Parts: sequence; structure tokens; C-alpha cells
Amino acid sequence: MTADRTAELEQIIGYQFKDKLLLRQAVTHSSFANEQKINRYPNYERLEFLGDAVLELITSQFFFETYPDMAEGQMTKLRSAAVCEPSLAHCARDIGLGAYILMGRGEENTGGRKRDSIIADVIEAIIGAMYLDGGLEVARCFINKYILFGLEDRQLFHDSKSMIQEYVQQEGIGSLRYELVAETGPEHAKEFYVELYLQNEKKGTGIGKNKKAAEQQAAYHALLKIRDQKDGTDRSESCADHI
Repeated sequence: MTADRTAELEQIIGYQFKDKLLLRQAVTHSSFANEQKINRYPNYERLEFLGDAVLELITSQFFFETYPDMAEGQMTKLRSAAVCEPSLAHCARDIGLGAYILMGRGEENTGGRKRDSIIADVIEAIIGAMYLDGGLEVARCFINKYILFGLEDRQLFHDSKSMIQEYVQQEGIGSLRYELVAETGPEHAKEFYVELYLQNEKKGTGIGKNKKAAEQQAAYHALLKIRDQKDGTDRSESCADHI
């Protein structure tokens, strides 16, 4: 990674590394490391292991202090929603992290840059690198800004299918259906397009790497629309583009 790209990424994450090699390691996928014949750099896997532990500690403390009356089981559920793979992948995409991953040609050609498992691991590796380079408070600042911020909407996203079903039952709406309207892309990187209808009225659309993920996104968009209609705002468009 060039000095200019390193500086770009540092500006995005809001921290300048003293040891630039730590940041490079944090964004180096094993496929890239394996392709290098000389000047081989380590991949992000060890940093991801450390970052995972740092992330769990900081999110646990956050929920412990923010919700003093909350039971352990509910805090565990909230923490799981915050640090699960889809949620971390969402955060990584939100800051454009995928564009900075150093990846081998084979992995690149099979859609690795868009894969949740990879970009979620990279954001954890960056947390681990920040912890080693700047300490716990540097990592905490990043986590508070980019992972814990907006958690309410991400919780809504992960529970969207069950919540829309509960809404239909509570409101006595007789008809809820998901309609698959298109499939695009090669077999290894298909995208599914789904529309959600309540009483034959389209309420949400979704795109995902499988039908279930597309349905979940469609349900999320429908819930945002319902919520915004109730409180008189219109936030669905700004949220929809980032999931």
C-alpha cells in the first residue's frame, strides 16, 4: 500500500499510525501475502484475533455502563448484534474499507472484496492494530464512532423479518408476502432482488447475496417506512443506501 493510500485510510479511520506496517498488515489478506515472492508481509489474521478481544471488551463495558439496570442476557444480545459479522461488515462498508484491502488476484476475481467475512475481519484487525499502536483509548474512540454509533438501526435491521411479522399480526393486516423479482450476476456472486408487499402494496425492496438476505433488507426498508410515517420523518432513503 502506497504512502498516499495509507494516509487516505488514516484520515478515514481518524488515527495516524506511528508504525505504518501495522496498518498495512491489518488490511493484508492471506491471498495477497501468499502471492508475494519477495518482501512478504504478514496477513491480518493475528491482528483480527486481538481486535476481536478488544472489541468485545469495549462493547461489553459500553453496554454495562450505558444500561445499568439491564439484565446480563439482554446485554449479551445487544453486544452480539453490535459485533456480529453482518453488523461489522455494514460498518466497514460505511467507511469504504473494502477499497483498501490488499487481496490476491484469485480472491479478487471471486468477489472477495465484497464478502462479509473478509471486510468484517479487516475492521477487527484495524482495531487490533490501533490497540497495539495507540492503546485502548484509541481503539475505544474508533469503536464508539464507527461501530456503536447507529446501533439502534442495525438492531432493527437484524430483527426486521420477525418485527414486520409482529407488526402484521398486531395491526391485523392479512397479507404479507415477499416476491423475488430478479437474479443477476455469475453463480459465485449472484445478487437477488426482492420486494415486500403488505396487502398487495409494495412497502420495501431488498438486494442480497441470497434470497433470505434480500428479504431481510426488504423487511428493514418496510419497517423504516412505517416508522417514518408514524413520526412524520423521511429517513428511509439515507438508511437504505448503506445496508
